[in-house]
Amino acid sequence: MALIDLQKISKHYSAQKILVDVDFHVDAGERIVIIGKNGSGKSTLMKIINGTLMQDSGERITKSDLEIKMLDQRPQFVDGHTVREAVEHGLHELNAAKERYNELSLQLAENFENRALIEEHEKLSRYIEHHNAWNLDDKIERIIAHFDLKRYEDKSIDLLSGGEQRRVALASLLLQKPDILLLDEPTNHLDVYMVEFLEELLLKEKFTLVFISHDRYFIDRVATKSVEVEDCALREYRGGYNDYLTQKEEYIRTLQKQHENLLDLLKRENEWFARGVRARLKRNEGRKERLMQLRDAAKTNPAKIRKMSVELQREAKHFNRDKSVNKQKMLFEVENLGLTLGNKELLKNFSTRILQKDVIAIVGPNGSGKSTLLKALLGRIEPTTGKIKRGEFKVGYFDQHREMLDDDKNLIETFCPHGGDRVQVRGKDLHVYGYLKNFLFPREFLDKKIGVLSGGEKNRVALALLFTKNVDILILDEPTNDLDIPTINILEEQLTNFAGAVIIVSHDRYFVDKIAKKLFIFKSDKTIEESYQQYSEYLELEKELKELDLMEREANRAPKELEQKREKPKQIRLTYKEKIALEKLPSEIEYLEVEIEEKNSCLANPLCYEKIGISELAKELADLEALYEEKMEELFTIEEKLEEIEASQ
Repeated sequence: MALIDLQKISKHYSAQKILVDVDFHVDAGERIVIIGKNGSGKSTLMKIINGTLMQDSGERITKSDLEIKMLDQRPQFVDGHTVREAVEHGLHELNAAKERYNELSLQLAENFENRALIEEHEKLSRYIEHHNAWNLDDKIERIIAHFDLKRYEDKSIDLLSGGEQRRVALASLLLQKPDILLLDEPTNHLDVYMVEFLEELLLKEKFTLVFISHDRYFIDRVATKSVEVEDCALREYRGGYNDYLTQKEEYIRTLQKQHENLLDLLKRENEWFARGVRARLKRNEGRKERLMQLRDAAKTNPAKIRKMSVELQREAKHFNRDKSVNKQKMLFEVENLGLTLGNKELLKNFSTRILQKDVIAIVGPNGSGKSTLLKALLGRIEPTTGKIKRGEFKVGYFDQHREMLDDDKNLIETFCPHGGDRVQVRGKDLHVYGYLKNFLFPREFLDKKIGVLSGGEKNRVALALLFTKNVDILILDEPTNDLDIPTINILEEQLTNFAGAVIIVSHDRYFVDKIAKKLFIFKSDKTIEESYQQYSEYLELEKELKELDLMEREANRAPKELEQKREKPKQIRLTYKEKIALEKLPSEIEYLEVEIEEKNSCLANPLCYEKIGISELAKELADLEALYEEKMEELFTIEEKLEEIEASQ
């Protein structure tokens, strides 16, 4: 049975239909991404799954005692909570279960034949195991550290920014590990290192997940199924973003001629994605193989690790040869630039030249100074040290606050401030509707005020307006935030066709890989590294270099530790938990053997198994046998340790 099953669900707002007779189900272990244009019904579907929005018709069927938790765009917290209290909020049941489990462990040490205690003990064990909560304190510390919340943990949650509060809410939900986790744009306000940690956690702990995201690399790594909301209906595709592109392309091939433009766009997107993946796979194949071989040799040969590290650094430098054309017009010349915000140093000794056809992505962790560097280039803040020389050119600037828009004007007034209904775009005279149709705006939006539009719609207006400007350079700060994937595809196409220079700040790895020809990478030592490789390739190399550094340190430490062990033999003891387990495991195993024998006897007797159901009986037997194997393995491990202790005495 599915955890949740939506059957013939319909939903409308006033006269607008959102969903019509749709079916949707979630099985345990599935990770489903919901994709589609902004306004297509993605959030509506999520709220119906969550049970916080009622459908107009249809049936929502859920498994009994199903726990569903959702990450809201604007999370709510208990008044007065600190960041740590907010992160730990919702863990009461898990903590209570662990306390009760420990109490029962002590009781079973004295009364190990009490069947009721054994059953409760095993039930609690499965509950704690399902939520991966045995080492909950360590897990809390790890999540707080990876989401950069450690420095705020004693601070009131009310004093954090909206992005920081979303990280707190996400951390809390990940710790609770509900039966189904619902995430709406989980990678917003996360830097690439936080996103990587989130990906690994979701995969390692086998979350059942339904999510909305525009981060195409995140979708491709995490999703097991893609569900597209389009024209009030749902369509399922196997796998992540790459699989979606391929299957969607095949589907569109069967549709009418009017879909040719979308087909071309999907085909280009798919070819670009496949080409990038193939290239990275080919480059990484030999390197990964050598890295795996080094893991085996790590404790005995640190020199090999150092050699591999040098090879990786050489590979990174190969991408970073100066590829600029000196005859190009100079836009910015930066000399020994230093930036400080408050008392925090962000950047030191940065020198570079930005030329008329450069396409640069500024990347790095949250709070490293990326947006501050943009403001320095624009002349909005003065450098702390050094100087920036600017050439003669016009700038088009897109920021996260959409400062170019006036909420009191409608779309016609915004694009045609001097009257009429025509707009100039790169020398072409276009009707404003014909132009805005390229940014997915229907005709009825022309008279709408900017102030009534959603965040994503405002971003689309701001981007469309930006590309009407006659400028030499485009500077964009997090342009993909609040955009759906179709709009990001349009943005990428516009940027690719732009003749001037482009500077972007973004955490979207796919977007950066596709657009940028050069990277400015903020480093932990407050410097900027310039690179010509793809961002995802840079991140892979960086991760492997960190792994090699750790391996080398471990390899260098191993001989010393071995010598110390020879000098001072370490005393081995059974832990308190192991002592209790050693006492209770034989009786638990004996009890399981009796249960397994009874189930086997029942399976051989039609009068018995017909009452229970043969499939249900077989499942119970399989569960008992799995538990029996687990208990036997635990007992063998403790007994081996006990033999080692006795041998050392």
